Amino acid sequence: MSGFFSRYTELGDIYLVPQQPKQFEQAQLILTNAELLTELGMDIDKQQLRGYLAGVSKIENIEPVAMAYCGHQFGHFNPQLGDGRAHLIASFVTAQGDAYDMHLKGSGATVFSRGGDGLCALGPAIREYIMSHAMHALGVPTTRCLAVLSTNQLVMRQEQEPGAVVCRIARSHIRVGTFQLMAMKKDVDAMKTLVELCIADQFNDISSSGEQRIFDFFEQVCLRQCALVLEWMQVGFIHGVMNTDNTLINGETIDYGPCAMMESFSFDAVFSSIDRQGRYAFGQQPNIASWNCGRLAESLMLLMSDKDAALERFSAILSQFAEEFNKGYQQMWSNKLGLLSWQESDQTLLSELLSLMQQNKLDYTNTFAALTNSLQPTPLPGYAIPEALADWVGKWRKRVGESNLPAAHSIMQSANPAIIPRNGMVEHFISEFNLAKHSDEFTQWLNALKTPYVYQAYPAQWLATMTNEQAYQTFCGT
Repeated sequence: MSGFFSRYTELGDIYLVPQQPKQFEQAQLILTNAELLTELGMDIDKQQLRGYLAGVSKIENIEPVAMAYCGHQFGHFNPQLGDGRAHLIASFVTAQGDAYDMHLKGSGATVFSRGGDGLCALGPAIREYIMSHAMHALGVPTTRCLAVLSTNQLVMRQEQEPGAVVCRIARSHIRVGTFQLMAMKKDVDAMKTLVELCIADQFNDISSSGEQRIFDFFEQVCLRQCALVLEWMQVGFIHGVMNTDNTLINGETIDYGPCAMMESFSFDAVFSSIDRQGRYAFGQQPNIASWNCGRLAESLMLLMSDKDAALERFSAILSQFAEEFNKGYQQMWSNKLGLLSWQESDQTLLSELLSLMQQNKLDYTNTFAALTNSLQPTPLPGYAIPEALADWVGKWRKRVGESNLPAAHSIMQSANPAIIPRNGMVEHFISEFNLAKHSDEFTQWLNALKTPYVYQAYPAQWLATMTNEQAYQTFCGT
């Protein structure tokens, strides 16, 4: 690889505050994504990696920093956020010329901790490792978890739990909240610098100049946020905490805290313990993504000379979000149903299916996997179509058409995963790691999640809906 470097330094110490990670002398590296190391060309052995995560060694004398940002949390503006339990320890460039950040979570308190301990429990670390692996394999843009370190210390949450440090790899850690902080400070120079950094690294096809360059940048960000939410919805992912400080400008998924996979279908599905109003429910995610883009537009107004004209332009671009989403949403369902083209009557067919699924609490992934499997020349056992859909299936098969079944099956198999990181399985492995920092079944299951669109016989528990799904809650790692 080309080497490590200090990134975002142009922004200055106000936005990147030098901070040393906490040292965990007795730490133990328990999970490492060797494939990601190879993919990125990172020449780091496990002993070196342990030292970096444990805070006992630096990468080439690069000073770790905590990144500053603010943002809207559940709709309420918080002017003082930032990396309260995280450190950017270095960035690096691959042989292909792409820059990545190496970021720690649970690595100790910083100036942004707001009274928190800056630590991470092992359970949320295991969740992030699992979910980032699975989402990448599902084809969803995401940050990646490189490793999990057990600190061999206890942290206090609802009760005492084993502590951990997560090492996250991301193309960028610039958030909507980063722009909001600069707007709040009215820091025009920093805002200009940040826009150019983002364009050069993440949106380098933008060639316009002046204020048009800002509008083009904003439009590209909106398109990526729209595409990301469509990917989430296709596989049934519920982020759980879509605050603007958890919204990366480049359109990657970040923060696998109170996230979950929707099992029994409902647009109102929500599992986050802190989302009591359902603001970030499954069906609300596109609205929130658009709302977050609106907060970015507000921030970028700082750079505009004619505020009224700029507001009109930003509003017009933001209205395209809904248009793009509706177009992509229709295509998503068309793919999941194996329809080669969309007809007006297909909306009725889809609405009937979703109504039946919600009424009968049918599993989202398993239902579409069963439909997909039914079009195979020799359907596999284990993917039975629910009896509640017997009449509807006849209408669907007729709509697809016998001559189109092979093409429909191909489309559906690329849109409907056979296996996902089931909430019950995630909790099962969190429990095993909490007890023993190890699980014999874990590697086998994680390998299966690497090829989620492969239809084969899986252990029944890997495909099962949670029995107590209505009571299931996920929690923020802090």
